[in-house]
Amino acid sequence: MTPSEIQSIKQRFGIIGNAPTLNYAIQVAVQVAPTDMTVLITGESGSGKESFSKIIHALSPRKHGQFIAINCGAIPEGTIDSELFGHEKGSFTGAQEARKGYFEVTNGGTIFLDEIGEMPLGTQARLLRVLENGEFIRVGSSKVQKTDVRVVAATNVNLLDAVREGRFREDLYYRLNTVPILVPPLRERGDDIYLLFRKFATDFADRYRVKPVSLTPDAVQDLQRFRFPGNIRQLKNVAEQMSVLETDREVDARRLRQYLPADQSSRLPMLLHAAGATTDGAGNTYSERDLLYKVLFDMRRDMTDLKKLVLDMAAGQRPQETQEMLRQNSHLFTNLPAPYEASPRPLRQPSPDGGATEYIFTPNDVDDATDYEEEAQRVEDIPHETEEETLSLEAKEKEMIMKALKKHHNKRKYAAHDLGISERTLYRKLKQYDLEQA
Repeated sequence: MTPSEIQSIKQRFGIIGNAPTLNYAIQVAVQVAPTDMTVLITGESGSGKESFSKIIHALSPRKHGQFIAINCGAIPEGTIDSELFGHEKGSFTGAQEARKGYFEVTNGGTIFLDEIGEMPLGTQARLLRVLENGEFIRVGSSKVQKTDVRVVAATNVNLLDAVREGRFREDLYYRLNTVPILVPPLRERGDDIYLLFRKFATDFADRYRVKPVSLTPDAVQDLQRFRFPGNIRQLKNVAEQMSVLETDREVDARRLRQYLPADQSSRLPMLLHAAGATTDGAGNTYSERDLLYKVLFDMRRDMTDLKKLVLDMAAGQRPQETQEMLRQNSHLFTNLPAPYEASPRPLRQPSPDGGATEYIFTPNDVDDATDYEEEAQRVEDIPHETEEETLSLEAKEKEMIMKALKKHHNKRKYAAHDLGISERTLYRKLKQYDLEQA
């Protein structure tokens, strides 16, 4: 496609930006649109995946048919089969009349299945049959019906990881992934960030009948350095807040930072191989679970080394040997409070006559004898605490779910948002950990 043709597509569907990765994704969508091939759109939440499904439908022979967008993660597991494939009267409690499903209603059109990775395994089997044979059966019926529907799916998770974990059917993954389209995250689109901000600022100025906000050069730099984990959706929220709250319509970097969470401003170099996977400096690839295990084992190893060092010191070493030992193990004493960083003395050593252990103090330490004795007792207590600490990921997950529910007064919608999972996933976790009455 020529640049002018791509630009025409952008104007028609309201897409802002000139990033090469964005242009390539648009080009693939335009090329696959005239066919009936199944398309899988991948990208982070809020990156604009639904816009590409509309491009595919509007430029296809099905453009006069119906287009329906369905969020699979928002439909409860018990009703998703009925929503997609319909049901017969009396097929379950509350089914007072027969109902057509989306695949029957959109015959001849296009269905956009967002968050396909959240679809239950039973429903996945039904969807696979539709994709392969164009056949489905209503809930509570035995009659096979036909439908001619094009499926465009989208996900913000790594489906291959879900396949390996048994949460997604492998045959369905390869059937959906006939033509993959990767929508780039906002942080990888460079100057597009400021272009989108200006577009949103103009739109909100028209809506609220105010002068559009603008950014100083240093504010533009800060905006483009921000990672935007919420992508376009988060940028739009920032532009709307500023349009409403700012009295001075030119915003500098200092005021802009008030709208950007400080813990998300870092742009460390990172190679993204797949959703939820990162690489370290040595090029090793880790999933989020691998990283958690790595941190826990590193902490445990450091604690073990520290315990050995304390035991050697408590067994009694000469001051010179103790200082040398501390120098060799200085990495174990980082980020300690000031009183401990300057204390390279052994806490105690055996008495010369072989009797009870005696504490050692320099002349300046006589007044602090009681403090050192209490500190020694606290050091001796450390192994008991660390040995009892659980490293179970399930226990930690259960603890975080309980904290989120308590924080939001048992409102699952807000607890799920705080935990970064869908409401249906939270519901499944509550059943798994027997927390439904929490």
